[in-house]
Amino acid sequence: MATSEKVLSNGIQQLLENPRDVFLDVTNLLLRFANNVLNDPENIKYRQIRVGNPIVEKRLLPINGAMECLFEMGFEEDGEHLTLPQHTLLDRTRKVRDELLRHRQRLMSSVPSAQSPGGATAATWTTGSEATRTAALSQQQRSDQEIFRKETQFLEKLNSSLKLVKLYERADLQAKARQCIPVTKLQKQAEEKHLATSPSGDASAELRDAELLELLAWFKFDFFHWVDAPPCVQCGGSTKSVGMAQPDADELRWGASRVENYHCVTCNIHTRFPRYNDPEKLLETRQGRCGEWANCFTLCCRAMGFEARYVLDWTDHVWSEVFSEAQQRWLHCDPCENACDKPLVYESGWGKKLTYVIAFAVDDLQDVTWRYTTQVTQVLARRSDCRELWLVKQIVRLRNENQVALPDSRKDVLQRRLVAEIVEMMSTRTADTDECVGRSSGSLAWRQGRGETGSAEVKASTVIRLTEKEQANRLLHIKYSCAKNCYVRISNEELTTGWQHLVYDATGIQRKEERDWNMCYLARTEGATSATITWKFDFSDTSLAVDQVDIQALSTCFEDGQVLWRLCGGEQCALLPSDGRRTVTSDLGGSHELLVTAELRRGKGDVAWQHTQLFRQSLADRDSFPFDIMVTFKDAA
Repeated sequence: MATSEKVLSNGIQQLLENPRDVFLDVTNLLLRFANNVLNDPENIKYRQIRVGNPIVEKRLLPINGAMECLFEMGFEEDGEHLTLPQHTLLDRTRKVRDELLRHRQRLMSSVPSAQSPGGATAATWTTGSEATRTAALSQQQRSDQEIFRKETQFLEKLNSSLKLVKLYERADLQAKARQCIPVTKLQKQAEEKHLATSPSGDASAELRDAELLELLAWFKFDFFHWVDAPPCVQCGGSTKSVGMAQPDADELRWGASRVENYHCVTCNIHTRFPRYNDPEKLLETRQGRCGEWANCFTLCCRAMGFEARYVLDWTDHVWSEVFSEAQQRWLHCDPCENACDKPLVYESGWGKKLTYVIAFAVDDLQDVTWRYTTQVTQVLARRSDCRELWLVKQIVRLRNENQVALPDSRKDVLQRRLVAEIVEMMSTRTADTDECVGRSSGSLAWRQGRGETGSAEVKASTVIRLTEKEQANRLLHIKYSCAKNCYVRISNEELTTGWQHLVYDATGIQRKEERDWNMCYLARTEGATSATITWKFDFSDTSLAVDQVDIQALSTCFEDGQVLWRLCGGEQCALLPSDGRRTVTSDLGGSHELLVTAELRRGKGDVAWQHTQLFRQSLADRDSFPFDIMVTFKDAA
C-alpha cells in the first residue's frame, strides 16, 4: 500500500502493512473507539477499553499496529484496561482518527494491485512470500486456518485450568489453608443458624450448606481483600497504573507472569502488583481481583472437604461451584460478591454477554454456560471461538482422561451427577430479584467502566395480600430485621429471606454491611443522588378495610442527608417520623390499600449515598426489628 505525502505515525505505518481486509476491519474498530470519545468526552465508559474484551483480544491485539494506534490516540495501560486519562488533549485522538479515516477512504475507493500507486512493493498485500501464500489460499482454507488457530488457543486454556485445579488436591496445601480458616468458629455459627431455621430432611447435609455460607462470608469480609490499585509501598498513599513490569524470578515461581506497575505521585516511586496464580501464595498475600479470589476460595472449599470446581467465564470473570449433598446439585458461589446460588446475576444483573462458561475439577470438566443464561439463542450466536461439536469432543476426551484412574463407584457417581446436571441446565427459569443486581466488588469507576453496575432497580413487584388466617383474625403483622435480612410475618407464621422479596418497588437501593463497624442497613447504591423504596398492601379482594395502622420505620441520617417516610391509603397520606418512634393512626381507616414509601436524598461528598440509612442495626442484633407494621381491620362499608 502506498503511503501518503504526509509523515505517517508509527502505528498507522504498521497498520498499512497488513492485508487490505484486516486493515479495513481494524480501522473500523479504532474509528469507533475514537469517535465515541470525541462525541461524548465526559462519558467515562468511552475512555476505557477492557483488554480482555473478546473483540480486543481477537481483532486488535494480534494485529500489527493496532495497539500502537490506540497509544498514539492517548490511551494508556491501566491494569486490565486501556484508559484515556481526562487530562489528555483530544487533539491527539482527533489527529489519529482523521489520518485513519483518510487512509481508509482512499483504500475503499481503490482496487488492490500487485504494485502500490507509488511503485513500491506493498508487503503482505501484493508481493513477498507471505503475500503470495495468502493470495494462494482459498477463502475456505483461510477459514480453516482461523478455526484451527482459535481452537488451539481454546484447548490451551482448558489444559491450563485443569492443571491449576490439580493443585487444590495437594494434602500439604489443604492443610495450610485449614490453618488460615477458623473452622471451629464457622461450624459453630453454621450450627446456630441451622437450628434457628428449623430445617427438615437430612440435617447433616443441610448443615454443610450452612457451613458453606459461613465460609463464603468469612472469605469475603474477613480474609481476602480486593485490589483496584495497590497502596504505595513506602507511604501507603494512592497509586496510578503506569503499565506493566517485567516479572522477576520469584514472581514467576508463583505463577505471576503478569506484573502491574503503579506510580505514587507523592513519593515518586513505583509499586509492583504481581498477579499471582498459585493458590499457596494467595494464602499469604490474601489480595487480588476475581481471578485470585476464585483461585484461593476454591482451595479453601477443598480444604473444608467440599467438592468444588473452578469456573472460568470467557467474558472475563471467575468464580466457584460447590456440590450440595443436601440438594444434590452444584451451587454457584462467587466469593467476590458473597453470592451463593445466584447463577443468573451475571447476565440479568451485570449485563454480561456470556459466551463460554466452563467448570474445572480434578476429576470433572463441564460446559456449564447454560446454568448462567436464559438467552440460549443469543449466546450460541456469540460462541465463535470453536465449533460446538469440537468442544463437546474435547470436554469428553479430557474428562475421560482425568477419570481413567478412578474406581468404578466414583465414576458411577460422577456419571449420575452429569446426567442430572444436564437435565437441570435444560430447564427453563427466570432471574430472581436478587439476581438482578449489579456488581459490588471493585471501585465504582472500575465497575462503571466494565458496565457491570446493574440497573439499581428491583424488577419484581410484590403486593402483600391477606391470607385466610389473617382475614379471620383481622390482623396483618410484618416485621423486618436488617441484621438477619429477613421478614417475619407474625400474623401468618412465615419467614421471608431477602429485603427485596416483599418490596413492591425500589430504585437505587442496596443492603450494606460494614464489617469494620459490625453494622448493616439499607442505603442508596453508590453514586445514586436519590433512591426510593415502597411496600404495597392490597386488601381489595376481601370484605375488610383498614381500621388502624401501627407502624415503626427507623432511619438514620448523617451530614444533611434526609429520609422522608410516607404512609398512604386511598387518596390520603401521612408523614411518618424517621427516628423510629411508633405511630398509631386511624386516619386511613376505610382504605383498601396501603403504601409505605421511603425517599432517600441529599448528603455530602463522594459518600453522600451512605448519609441516608434505613433500618441501621448491629449485625449481632438478632432480636430487634427496625421496621414493624401492624394493621387491624374492620368490615368494609
